[in-house]
Amino acid sequence: MTQTQRTILITGASSGFGRDMAETLSAAGHRVFAGIRDPDGRNRAAFDALRRQGIYVLSLDVSDDGSVGEATRELFARASKLDVVVNNAGIASAGVSESFTPEQVRDLFEVNVFGVHRVMRSTLPRLRAQGDGLVINVGSILGRVTFPFFGLYGASKHALEALTDSYRYELSRLGVDVVLVQPSAYPTNLYTALQQPKDSQRGAAYGETGTIPEKLFVMFMEWFASVEAPNLHDVAEAVTRLIATPKGERPERVVVGQAFGSDAVNAAVLPIQRRVVESLGLGALTGVKA
Repeated sequence: MTQTQRTILITGASSGFGRDMAETLSAAGHRVFAGIRDPDGRNRAAFDALRRQGIYVLSLDVSDDGSVGEATRELFARASKLDVVVNNAGIASAGVSESFTPEQVRDLFEVNVFGVHRVMRSTLPRLRAQGDGLVINVGSILGRVTFPFFGLYGASKHALEALTDSYRYELSRLGVDVVLVQPSAYPTNLYTALQQPKDSQRGAAYGETGTIPEKLFVMFMEWFASVEAPNLHDVAEAVTRLIATPKGERPERVVVGQAFGSDAVNAAVLPIQRRVVESLGLGALTGVKA
């Protein structure tokens, strides 16, 4: 049992980082509510596996207002306090950017950006009323550095960078901490189920350049299958450390895995960003109220 049990909501918990976080934190003694989409259908196996471990599963689709609202009401009917919200649900995309339809890009942002905002709007009233809480947004190193052909996915994660910073400042005087975790590439369903461009003719018009995304995908799959493959459990460990870290001592961002220079970008931007906020006379917002 952990020294202090916390009640934790995790979105996108059917597989990958989310499921590993749910299982890890539950095993550590925390009370975990795992949000998964379609628990009675395609994710039934995940639902059953999580429930067997004593994890309460919520039917939660972050792209749907009604689903988020209902899941939050169910959580609060069962828990008097919510300590941690982990916004993990997300989808990835890779390919020639022009080849994605506007509808595909809308779907991408619906989950990766609007979905985070929905969950925060639904849970923050309780955290604000408590004067305490932790929000962990799962971004990506691609929110800081850009890989060719991952630009649309990166754009959604760049948006999450700004969203996370803004929420951190705005909630700091209310006792709610907001942190961004930036994972690198890991062998999860995010890659095997990534969004593919629907307009293949656009990609074909790029000639040899248009064949690069498939080669990149093969390269990543070979890396993930090798003995040097990164361990996705790294992310659960990073989240566990953040939860255990006292309020006021947590970093604003945590890179997990191969940084590809994102750590250097974080270090360079941090003092600039703080000076910007201070120049507005809002320096008090750069530290969370204990």
